[in-house]
Amino acid sequence: VQLQASGGGLVHVGDSLRLSCAASGYPLVGYSVAWFRQAPGKEREGITCINSKDDTTYDEESVQGRFAISRDISENTVYLQMNNLKLEDTAVYYCAADASSFCTTYYTGASLFFSEDDFDSWGQGTLVTVSS
Repeated sequence: VQLQASGGGLVHVGDSLRLSCAASGYPLVGYSVAWFRQAPGKEREGITCINSKDDTTYDEESVQGRFAISRDISENTVYLQMNNLKLEDTAVYYCAADASSFCTTYYTGASLFFSEDDFDSWGQGTLVTVSS
């Protein structure tokens, strides 16, 4: 499956933004999809994932309650709705797909994280800049 991420831009603290991840080549119905982000000078991190089987979502702590992942099967697209954006949300955002019914999740203590190694297909990234 090929992925195309879009929707990034320059916003202010407290604003909302919706990113899109459009798939082509294969229907997304068979893929669990995650959003990762890479902030300047930091490693890429996974922030949210949606199961292909049942639409269950998993959110990393820093985005819980502010970001929401969803998918529209008819449009073959996954979305990331980002609300109450903070300066620390500035990053390049990537969508990634795993040909699996379920997101693979890991925990360090109570902290959830995702591994890049579990995802086979990646979009090109879209830049989100949050300014004060």
